[in-house]
Amino acid sequence: MGGKYRITGDKYPRMRRPRRRRQLVLASLASVVALGLAGWGTLQLIDVFTGGDGNAGAAGRGASCSSAKPSAPAKALPKPGGITVNVYNATPRGGLAKAAADELKKRGFRIGKVGNATAAYDKKVPGPAVLVGAPMAMNGSFPVLGTQLAGATPKTDARKTADVDLIIGTAFKKFNTPKAAAAALAVLNKPAPAPSCG
Repeated sequence: MGGKYRITGDKYPRMRRPRRRRQLVLASLASVVALGLAGWGTLQLIDVFTGGDGNAGAAGRGASCSSAKPSAPAKALPKPGGITVNVYNATPRGGLAKAAADELKKRGFRIGKVGNATAAYDKKVPGPAVLVGAPMAMNGSFPVLGTQLAGATPKTDARKTADVDLIIGTAFKKFNTPKAAAAALAVLNKPAPAPSCG
């Protein structure tokens, strides 16, 4: 070949693939991402308008607000006289369980067993106290007994009885004053405010 198309030297012009293939791959990838986002957005809209998780969305909120009634405690808390407390001392201080049991008796609680804590708890309770009882005590006896002592840690076990254990820890100093305990108990027994719809 001659003229301007003449090839000189031993190098040949580099031949490139047409760019169409790369554009096709990019276009298909973009469409997959767009479809994925559209699907996710659709699911979100369905959740919003059907109240997907119970609380999400305007529809779910509207339903809970329209059916809201003046709220009252879901379950009445037991009176101190209806709670049997076993008092155990997990500290090296002698006579602490008896003194605590006497104070709780003055405040209206029924007293069960009094003595030293078992090996599982003896000298192993760093906080003020541990409250141990059946799972049902979490929303019953524990809050009521907790008004007498700040910082008590609740813990459940497999017992079937309604009594609870108060295991006194090394950080225990004293019970709340009767006035403070009564005020805390009054707050517990107050009905929760109705949810605001706005």
